Amino acid sequence: MNRVKAYVHARLAEEDRLALDELRLSTGLTESEIVRRGLQLLAAEERRRRSALDLAGRSAGRFTKGPSDLSTGRKHLEGFGE
Repeated sequence: MNRVKAYVHARLAEEDRLALDELRLSTGLTESEIVRRGLQLLAAEERRRRSALDLAGRSAGRFTKGPSDLSTGRKHLEGFGE
């Protein structure tokens, strides 16, 4: 399969350039390999992010008893933050 490669140019602050050089020397990877791996790690991290609704799972919307909004009921806020 013949792929057309895309080139990305990035401006790096001195500390980022030093980090890239350090990684290149310590890992033996090329700058491009380091950048690609970093991109893949960040993409995987973003895919793992889940919303509060996802985290609540099947329990979302199952509770019918209790106050509807604890943040506005003054009696629920008595003594809070003192």
